[in-house]
Amino acid sequence: MTKKKTANFSKYIKWFWGIIIGGFLTLGLLFLLASWGVFGALPTFEELENPKSDLATEVISSDGKTLGKYYVNANRTPIQYKDLPENLIKAVVATEDERFYEHSGIDFRGTARAVANLGRSGGASTITQQLAKNLFNRGGSSNIFKRLSQKLKEWVVAVKLERQYTKEEIVTMYFNTQDFIFNAVGIRSAARIYFGKEPKDLDLQESAILVAMLKNPRQFNPHRERSKAKSLVRRNVVFAQMEKNGFITEQQKDSLQKLPLKINFTPESHSDGLATYFREHLRNYLKDWAKEHPKANGEEYNIYKDGLKIYTTIDSRMQQYAEEAVVEHMSNLQTYFDKEQKRNKTAPFYDIDKRDIERILRRAKLNSDRYKRMKAEGKSEKEIDKVFNTATDMRIFTWKGERDTVMTPYDSIRHYKYFLRSGLVSIEPQTGHIKAWVGGINHKYFKYDAVEQQKRQVGSTFKPFVYATAINQLKMSPCDKLPNTPYTIPKEKYGMPEDWTPKNAGGKYGEELTLKDALAGSVNVITAQLIDKVSPINVVRLAESAGIKSKLEANPSIALGAIELSLMEMVSAYSTFANKGLRVSPLMVTRIEDKNGTVLQEFVPETKEVLSEESAYVILDLMQGVTRAGSGARLRSNYTNAGDAATGFPYGFTNPIAGKTGTTQNQSDGWFMGIVPNLATGVWAGGEDRATHFAGLRYGQGATMALPTWGIFMRKCYEDKTLDVSNGSFEKPKDISINLDCSKVDSSKEGEEEKLDDTDF
Repeated sequence: MTKKKTANFSKYIKWFWGIIIGGFLTLGLLFLLASWGVFGALPTFEELENPKSDLATEVISSDGKTLGKYYVNANRTPIQYKDLPENLIKAVVATEDERFYEHSGIDFRGTARAVANLGRSGGASTITQQLAKNLFNRGGSSNIFKRLSQKLKEWVVAVKLERQYTKEEIVTMYFNTQDFIFNAVGIRSAARIYFGKEPKDLDLQESAILVAMLKNPRQFNPHRERSKAKSLVRRNVVFAQMEKNGFITEQQKDSLQKLPLKINFTPESHSDGLATYFREHLRNYLKDWAKEHPKANGEEYNIYKDGLKIYTTIDSRMQQYAEEAVVEHMSNLQTYFDKEQKRNKTAPFYDIDKRDIERILRRAKLNSDRYKRMKAEGKSEKEIDKVFNTATDMRIFTWKGERDTVMTPYDSIRHYKYFLRSGLVSIEPQTGHIKAWVGGINHKYFKYDAVEQQKRQVGSTFKPFVYATAINQLKMSPCDKLPNTPYTIPKEKYGMPEDWTPKNAGGKYGEELTLKDALAGSVNVITAQLIDKVSPINVVRLAESAGIKSKLEANPSIALGAIELSLMEMVSAYSTFANKGLRVSPLMVTRIEDKNGTVLQEFVPETKEVLSEESAYVILDLMQGVTRAGSGARLRSNYTNAGDAATGFPYGFTNPIAGKTGTTQNQSDGWFMGIVPNLATGVWAGGEDRATHFAGLRYGQGATMALPTWGIFMRKCYEDKTLDVSNGSFEKPKDISINLDCSKVDSSKEGEEEKLDDTDF
């Protein structure tokens, strides 16, 4: 009996070891078959060496900050091991792979435990296996055999990865390939989006939150309301694992687990972040650049996948202040506009009839994304009209934040017509570097760029080009006087359809005025006399030489700004005055690198001498009169009009500022151009349509619509001591022959005139 039991026991032992050994042999055979590619193709050595991943193109400011990225499917920007904080490495090893530094890609102890517990104690995938899945085996299957083959391939690839890379490289690639959702692919994007910082700056709690998301970024997401509680629990599991593995003490664990969940959600989409309008303009520029600068193999660079680095001239601090200034002033100005519209029967339009209003709204409908999409789908006009007149759920822009509401698409068009728009661009005259670019009040809802795309009448901001021509060609002094009386230019002189007799604002005339007083007061008749002295063609030539690219008609009316130009053109041309008469073309990119840091192109601006250094200085002296005693004088004021915040601001600037305001007919456009020695900044404000404007000059003039934004922006720049924005005087030429001191007028030159013909300039 005993022998029989012993024989049976021996048989069971043999069976047991047979199963064990057979299992290992079968597993080994499957592993071998997987390595031979029986269960599907495996990555080649070259693919292991250079795994293909879409890399977002990064737009970088002049002060080293990421302004945004271009990507389609993956907002991924890889980083190196040295950029990962130690607490992040410890957290992921403790939570995801305790024996990471001991195994060679496969943790057999963890696998045995998972099998024995039927997966109840967690999976057995190592960090290396998860990396293999991220790189080469994305996607799952409900078929058990396919899942098994995928797992076998992960094992093979994991072993190959361990042979190819160091542990530090593996954990770095692992973090670079993880998808944390909300456009956060890779640890760098995740750190920026969830905490608004670089990975190296993550503290222990922040690292634990991100590691907690690795198990399931949606289920344990700290931003999603429904998953915040699970995120907190999972974060505390990470702390427990770190304590278990000796990375933190029990006391530290207990303290950390009591902390509330914290994030600083900073989304990175094409309509979020800094310089959205600039980035959109840059995107179109880069598409053209890619066609003209192919790779060595002839392929075009893909700005969404090739991980280019675009180093721009934008200063992130100045850009931030510019955007804040636009929002601060325009949100305030809008309240005054809305109050006024309550009394306007045709709100938000003036000076047009019902038929014109319908034409404006229809044009906006035809330009809308909704209409274009439906038209592309083959919908009839009747079907489209029905949709546009049917109330639906939508989210709309308000100055108090986005609001969910129900309205028809047609009513939403009218809703957005009420909003006043604005643009700001700031250029460093000596280098041409564009330091700030604000194309509108909110890129998500107002796509049209008021800096580069839009052209509007510039009004009196064009007058300095007339004065500059007279100074440069006739050597006129700011102290020279001209009569402030009605002035007519006959039609025959410049081939006009009728005589031109401009009027002063308010019909005010008087005695002679110096050029300085005339520009400060923006006196039309004196500007008309000046353009007649030098001829319109010479003014056009100077303006175009200074940077105006739009076609200008050489007729006297351009003297008063009856021309449509972009804000970029105006600021670029004004920069010439600040740079001693030397034009430097605007520059927005300094260099472009590929994903490996190889410089593909470096950029330098074009330069051109436009007018003499003396003439440039004299025109700056003239424009300083605008901010001392003219329409820009409120920049000097410390007065606060508590009852009217739109017109009373305590700017209190004491430094030299050369400036010029501009207001077009019916107050449709308000402009202010302001220059300090190393910064030229222009601001435009107005409605989308010229019929959308203030009823009167109190709020509709450039000094109220645009100048405050300039003042707020410059005040913020001066308060930031890390910026080097000049508050000193403009550099005076050593030898200056033109008299600037009106108390010492040379009477011998009074009344002297010189007339240029069309070829003199």
